[in-house]
Formats: sequence, C-alpha cells, structure tokens
Amino acid sequence: MNHNKYEDMVMKTFIDFHQTKSFLENPVIIKRGKGVYLWDINDKKYFDAIGGVYVASLGHGHPRILEAMRKQAEILTFAPPLHSISDITLQFIERLGQVVPGNLKYIKSFSGGSESVEGALKLVRQYFKQTNKPDKMKYISNYLSYHGATFATMALGGSSRKLKSEPHMGGFIKNLSPKQLRDDFDTWAETCRFSAKMFEKIILGENPKTIGAIVIEPICNTAGIITPTEEYFKIVREICTKYDIMLIFDEVLTGFGKTGNMFAAQTFNVVPDIICSGKGLSAGVMPLGAFMAREDIAEAFYGTEEDDVQFAHGHTYANFPLGCAIGIEVINILEEEKLVERAGILNSRLVQRLEGLKKYEVIREVRGKGVLLGVEFVEDVETNKPFPEGNKLGDALKKTAIANGLIMRIDPDWFAIAPPLISTDAEIEEMCNLIEQSLVDALKIVRA
Repeated sequence: MNHNKYEDMVMKTFIDFHQTKSFLENPVIIKRGKGVYLWDINDKKYFDAIGGVYVASLGHGHPRILEAMRKQAEILTFAPPLHSISDITLQFIERLGQVVPGNLKYIKSFSGGSESVEGALKLVRQYFKQTNKPDKMKYISNYLSYHGATFATMALGGSSRKLKSEPHMGGFIKNLSPKQLRDDFDTWAETCRFSAKMFEKIILGENPKTIGAIVIEPICNTAGIITPTEEYFKIVREICTKYDIMLIFDEVLTGFGKTGNMFAAQTFNVVPDIICSGKGLSAGVMPLGAFMAREDIAEAFYGTEEDDVQFAHGHTYANFPLGCAIGIEVINILEEEKLVERAGILNSRLVQRLEGLKKYEVIREVRGKGVLLGVEFVEDVETNKPFPEGNKLGDALKKTAIANGLIMRIDPDWFAIAPPLISTDAEIEEMCNLIEQSLVDALKIVRA
C-alpha cells in the first residue's frame, strides 16, 4: 500500500527516539491489536514481544479490562481534583495497597511513570523539610539508568537520552552502574558488591545530611536489562537505613508480574521506602502510574490549614477515575488468572531458547527475571569484543525483526523481550522462532 497519504501526517509529529526521515523509509503504522499481535495499515502481522514498550503485559484488547473501562465510563470518567476524590480512586488505592510489599500503602496515582517518579522526588524533599531535615535534598542514582522524560526525572537518569536536554538542574548525583564495572572484577557478585558499597562512599563525600534518596531500577532497561544480585539491594537498603535516606525503587518497568512477583522488590527480597510504578499498571489501556510510600510518611503531611503541610503536588489526571478502574481490574486479572506465577513458568522456557542462541557465537549473556529478559551481543565471545561502530548487530536486527513481523526492544549491542503474560506455550515458541530467524538474517548482514 502507498504510504504517501500518511507521510504528511508523520511529518507533523515526532516518533519517539526516531529520525523522521529514517522512519519514513519503512514506516510501521499500527492499525489494530489483539492478544500478543499487532497489525499495521497493510494488514501485516507483528508479534509484540515487548508489550508495546513493557506495557501491554496482558496483551492487546483484554476483554475484562475493556469491560471494566466501559462500566466505569458510564458512571464517572473525571472528578474535580481540587475539590474531591472519587470512590473508585479510593478503591484503587485500597486494592493496590493489598499487593505491595511491606507497608507501602500511602499511595498517589498519576497518569504515567515519569509523573510517578517526579512525584516521589517531590515527596522526599517535602517530607524532610517537614521533619526538620531540610538539607536532605539530593538524589543519587546510577549511570545508564532511565527514570522518565520530565526535566527532574531526566536529571535523575544516567542514560544518553538526557544529553540533548542538558544542562539539567542540580542536586542529582550518579554512581557507577554494575555494568560499567563488570570487566574489572572476576565475578558478577563482586561487581555488584563493589557498586553497592560505592553508594556509601558517595554519601560520605557529599555529607549524609544532604542526601534525601537513592533511586534504583531493580532491572535497568537502558543499560541492557542489567540485573544486580540480591546482595546488591540488601547492601543499598542497609546504607539507606544507616543514614536516614529514602530508598526508591523505580518499578515503572518491572512492576506487575514481569519478574515472577508482583514487584521486583519481592523478587529481590528487599522492601524500599517508595515504589514508583506505571506501564503495566494499566496493561497499556490507559495512561496510569502511582507511587507507593511507607504509610508512616503520611504523618508528615497531616495537619490543619494553619500547618500548611499538605503534599504540594498535583496533576489534572492524577487519581483519574477511569484509569483507576482499569488498574483495579489489572490487579484482579493478575491474581485470579495466576499470571504472576505464569512469568516464572515461562522464564525457564524463554531462557532455554535464548541461551540456545549462543550457538551462533555472538551472545555474551542472557539476563533478567521472569519474562523480562535481555540478550547482549559481542563480536568475539572469547574476548567479549563488541561489534564495531557502523556494523553493530543490533542495528541490523532492528531491520530484520520488523521485516519478519517481530517487535522487540533493540539497541546496537543488545535486545530485550517481555512478552505478554497471557502468551500461550505455542505463542512463546512462535516468538522464539521469530527471534532466532531475525538473528540469523541480521548476522548475514553484518558478516557480508
């Protein structure tokens, strides 16, 4: 089909992290979706191996979610946020509080992950101001991380995505990611141990009285699905407790079943002070996010009009009734259909197939938890020498995967998958076959 009628439309917008000219050379314009599949305007079928972007964890068009949305739309779609809160929002807060680890039941919903992280950052600063520790206003995060697209969350992030919007605001400090250190140590455990202990050195260098929070993605997507050890998180937890610093887990990507537990905090057996969420909370049906904080934090925000200690933060679509109804149903589906456990069951099959790609002698490592898995490429598996610039395997894979009807997260040196939790065994097999065929096709390009 001729794409000319869409070209002018595309020229009037931005495709995320794409050069428009390159995108128009082979545009993917999606028309519909169902289950694990998407179809473009030419009716070409794609296997959505990444849930859109780690979002559609229950597939596309789940009937129960659509029905929950329809029912709520007939009752109430919006409540005035400066005057009220809806009953369905309160039910959502109660339902989400039933599945969080620890006592993280002080909850505020937003319309996405960036807003959730931004809200948590502001919560920390205001909390310490109102508990007589006003100097605790700095945040420490990792290089290579990604925490959102607003200015504060971009400053918090450590990936190259922030470069075009620099300079960023102050008060954001970076630690070395385990990935940056891994070739300096004999084992991954040693690497993670050293990286975790570096947080304390940074805290002491900055002065513990000035640090408000450490913010970590339990599994870092933009670094290549980097998955630290359980010990790493326990060390960081102990450091935060020792210096009265909030530990924030950015679980926008990892939350709601992908790692084999409702939250990655449970997978790694560590309870942070705040969890930020988004993406899978609405399974891609409605923009929705939330932060979940220790219940006792609420005490600092409870008072009279004269006290003026209410949380000074809000968004028009925060506590959005329609989104909250969807969030409740997503949690219900995950529990009732045992899809969190399904992630653990699928993991062994996925890892087996991805490890099998090592026969092509370009795979350094398969890593991740549950259905959230990443595969790293190298040109030489003996020396871990990467592919050269201008001839990266991932660049070729981006083209061959789309050509084969496969949507994954692909960087020059790695790819990631997070197939919907509703995927059948046959669909998982189909996806793995598409991955292997696309890799074979990409290798023909880079080795030509």
